[in-house]
Amino acid sequence: MASGSKKVIYAALAGNSLIAITKFIAASITGSSAMLSEAIHSLVDTGNQVLLLYGMKRAAKPADKRFPFGHGKEIYFWSFVVAILIFALGGGISVYEGIHHLLYPQPASSPFINYLVLALAMIFEGVAWFFALREFRKSKGRNDYIDAINQTKDPSVIVVLFEDSAAMLGLFVAFIGVTLSHLTGNVYYDGTASILIGLILIGTAIWLARETKSLLIGESADPLIVQAIQQMVEDNAIVEGINEVLTMHMGPDFILVALGADFVDSASATEIEEQVEILNRQIKAKFPRVKRVFIEAEKLVTKKRTVTL
Repeated sequence: MASGSKKVIYAALAGNSLIAITKFIAASITGSSAMLSEAIHSLVDTGNQVLLLYGMKRAAKPADKRFPFGHGKEIYFWSFVVAILIFALGGGISVYEGIHHLLYPQPASSPFINYLVLALAMIFEGVAWFFALREFRKSKGRNDYIDAINQTKDPSVIVVLFEDSAAMLGLFVAFIGVTLSHLTGNVYYDGTASILIGLILIGTAIWLARETKSLLIGESADPLIVQAIQQMVEDNAIVEGINEVLTMHMGPDFILVALGADFVDSASATEIEEQVEILNRQIKAKFPRVKRVFIEAEKLVTKKRTVTL
């Protein structure tokens, strides 16, 4: 999954870098506010992809004494930072530029350059969007798109997919604004398009921040995984019942499991330890993303032990 995520990010990074340069050139020539907003949007997206790659590199660091469960949550932190940057830099500057253009309107020149750049940008963004969507489809399984977005534990693909979707929508809005300004001679369409692009980015940032916040705090594993683990433990011959199954994602590929199980009174300490070891192997074999398992084993009300494997 990590290699697939990196391919998506690299594709988006290459595309956004080229698009940002061409948009800034077009904006400087034509004076279009919507084009300048789109250029800022692409520049912010380029920086965001760099941050995501940095976050993935940091998340891959091995566990140490200070971080015994590894650095997997770094990718959640940097994804949250990306959402803030989209909101502040992308959305905020675009809205400001649009308002400034409405207050101090200036007619755009050479509109056909804008059309050419927007057409090329749609092609480049479309290719990056296709790569992100294809990778997302691989990870979503049989879930519908909304459920898959809410349940995903790897924010990198979601961030790129949302960015590219917002970029495609922003390009469409910019095209409408530039076209109306060109056909009617009313420069206010251009400034209004810039504001709409900013609002699109702000909405995208709020959604991304909401999704990454829960992962950063500590989101549980997929309910199907939790149910399967519970069933595996209940099927054990000397387990009478389960008190609770707690899970938390320490990273996209690191699930922490803690559960409490009641064992039959006739089971010896040696038998309990053997079965806990078996459960540990079974859980990790079925779910490779489960890296640590903590089992609180109860034999009698007055006798409790925690077995960690």
